[in-house]
Amino acid sequence: MTDAPFDPKMLEALVCPRTQTTLHYDSTRQELVSTAAGLAFPIRGGIPVMLIDEARRLDEDAP
Repeated sequence: MTDAPFDPKMLEALVCPRTQTTLHYDSTRQELVSTAAGLAFPIRGGIPVMLIDEARRLDEDAP
C-alpha cells in the first residue's frame, strides 16, 4: 500500500500543537516541521499526526 499524498493546503489550517506557530512541509521526510518547538510531526497515509508524543525531536539529527 502506498502512502496517500499530503495536501499542502492543509498547512493553512494547521499549527504546532505546542507553540501554535506555523509549520513547514518536509516532503523528503514526509513531516510537518515546527522550528519553534524543535519538533517534526510525521505524515502517515497523507494525514499529519499532530501528537507531541509521536513527534521527532529535531535535535536528534545533530551530531
